Amino acid sequence: MAKMLPRRFGVADDPTALQPTLNDCLGTMLEQAQPLMAEVVQGLVRGAAPVGPQSVAAFQQPAIKQAIAVLEAQAAAVQACYEKELTRIAREGGGKEQGQTEVLRYEDLQLFGDDELDQSIEVARAQQEVSFAVDDVLPTVDALVSTLLGWRTIQPGLNPLRPEVFVRALQSTLAEHVPDAQARETLIAPSAGLLGAQLRRLYRELSDWLLSSGVEPAVPVGGKLQQGGGAQGAQASGSMAKTLLTLDRLRKLLAGDFDGPAGKAEFLHTVPASMALLQELKQVDALVKRLEQRPKPAPAASAQPAAAHEAAPGLRLGHQLGDEVLRLMFETLAKDERLLPGYKEQLRVLQPAVQKLAQKDSRFFSDRAHPARQLLDRVTQRSLAFKSADEEGWKRFLDSVKYASRWLAESKVVDADTFGELLEHLQGVWGEQDQTVRQRREDAARALQHAEQRNLLAQRLAAEFAQAADGLEVAPFVVDFLKGSWSQVVAEAQLSCTDGSDDPFGYRALVDDLIWSVQKSTSQRRRAHRLAQMVPALVAKLREGLQRIAYPVELSEHFFDGLGALHAAVLQGAQEDARRRAAELESEPRPAGAEEAGEPWLADSEVQESGWLGDESLLPQELAAAGIPFDDPVLPHEPVPAGAADLRTGTWAELVVEGQWTRVQLTWASPHGTLFMFTSLAGTAHSMSRRTLERLRSQGSLRVVADRPVVDDALDQVAKAALKNSLEGGGE
Repeated sequence: MAKMLPRRFGVADDPTALQPTLNDCLGTMLEQAQPLMAEVVQGLVRGAAPVGPQSVAAFQQPAIKQAIAVLEAQAAAVQACYEKELTRIAREGGGKEQGQTEVLRYEDLQLFGDDELDQSIEVARAQQEVSFAVDDVLPTVDALVSTLLGWRTIQPGLNPLRPEVFVRALQSTLAEHVPDAQARETLIAPSAGLLGAQLRRLYRELSDWLLSSGVEPAVPVGGKLQQGGGAQGAQASGSMAKTLLTLDRLRKLLAGDFDGPAGKAEFLHTVPASMALLQELKQVDALVKRLEQRPKPAPAASAQPAAAHEAAPGLRLGHQLGDEVLRLMFETLAKDERLLPGYKEQLRVLQPAVQKLAQKDSRFFSDRAHPARQLLDRVTQRSLAFKSADEEGWKRFLDSVKYASRWLAESKVVDADTFGELLEHLQGVWGEQDQTVRQRREDAARALQHAEQRNLLAQRLAAEFAQAADGLEVAPFVVDFLKGSWSQVVAEAQLSCTDGSDDPFGYRALVDDLIWSVQKSTSQRRRAHRLAQMVPALVAKLREGLQRIAYPVELSEHFFDGLGALHAAVLQGAQEDARRRAAELESEPRPAGAEEAGEPWLADSEVQESGWLGDESLLPQELAAAGIPFDDPVLPHEPVPAGAADLRTGTWAELVVEGQWTRVQLTWASPHGTLFMFTSLAGTAHSMSRRTLERLRSQGSLRVVADRPVVDDALDQVAKAALKNSLEGGGE
């Protein structure tokens, strides 16, 4: 390496005083960007040499040699470009551009253009090379960087220095300096291999430096750090290359390249699903071998009807592949630990009917709205409401699924309409069961939506009231009252008014009187006379407004104490005493309202109806004291405890309620995204603000189980894996 990381050897009296921060770590690693890229370019130059131990035959092509020559000639610019891209991506956390380089979801895969496909393949090739090189040193780096990020457990997805960050910077650099797509495709894998070798050394130096500086590595979920290894990595790489080769052959089979024109499969639009599921389950080799060696049907005589050919013993490739894909899909669902064993058994009973349908209707694979796909999605998602077979409602749900399985098994005709009728029946049964729950959920949602409207309006009114007091000598506790409690009163009055008036009870006009009543005046006698007439009605009106929204008395009494002291001092001619008493009250501790804590304020009735979880929800230490484990093996580990924006209605999660993990579903989010409501299948609501939701997720007391349909999610993951790994040196 052109540079070496600074290490601290020996023992210090206070090692923690010398521990590097995350910013130190990032800065030190980013200093290596240009030397890294210099090594990559020099490696390519050595490979382009006509003769020599490192000469690469593929680099001898004129277009490739020219591209490498340009990289060498522009070495300074190439290095600067790489440093710029790496710095930008790493400083952004390494994840902001992930959506641009990852493979599209399963349902979008059919829309892939050549450019998008090529870009994804470029990244996949480079990622494989680098991942293989750093396999044995990366776990330690992830553990140490997770500690610097403030995590107790390893969070690989949050590491801003993870390999894919370096790969994306490499891809961007080559895209800018090697415009020829074919040349770039040839260079991306060797460049990544050179990068990986240097990155492995850099990772090892980084780990040694952080460990010698006293940084303690975070612990993995399982409690034991799994180190990679050369042999292990080689095995994974070999398996991947083999799978990619067979996927290429499978693509040819699906396109009919190994058959005559009559052998063209009618499932061509299902290629992504087939490839994805076979790739996921590592069972593509056996299928390809069987398909290649299957008996070839004899050429049909010219007088032979097409129907006779269809009925031949050898099914066409599309049907064979469809059956295999469905089998693997159901096996994938059977291995999903989020699904209960009783439901998995019913999936096995449903499988023959789905296979029978798919042989006649290939839309099952390509159309998410197909009734059979919808049936699987809806039933599977509803099963996520239950954590165990002992929970209330599970037997009733399972009985409905058993009924559906028997109904399909006994049906003489199984087509899309059959599944559509069955889905309609199930939804009707569930609808009757959920009627009371749905009504409670709708009532809670209405209460929350009203609360959001009031709080948003109160925020605008608070700004107006603060502006009205600006430049005037108004006690701070009075301004706080106007911006907090009284803005809620005025907002509620406006929302409840049906005649179009913006001040139906005079609460807004009262703001000017309140501000005037607490100011100094040069005409003390006239002021005292008017104030004596105003105060009783003013205070009564203030209390009336607070009572109208059921504002807690204990949160407003401190204000009335201070207001009474100011008014009494003015009426008694002791203005300075009043100011002093107001200052004393201002310094005294007082109950904090929700708005002061940054939370929206809800009335007691709204809190009860919506199951409101305030800012005092369980803290991590309270969870630990209650003996609640943070790492549930049934749940997929959530690497990025993101905010509320990425949660969609329908998401299933687990929430700590009264010291127990409870399965809940996000059933409602307010239009402005400030309030959220989760409900259990029994109908119990648990609502919270955006701030509380983000805090619960970050501390681990709210964990996502499934943020999208399980069937779709499985298809997406395998589709991404298949496309990411495709064309990795595969060929016949």
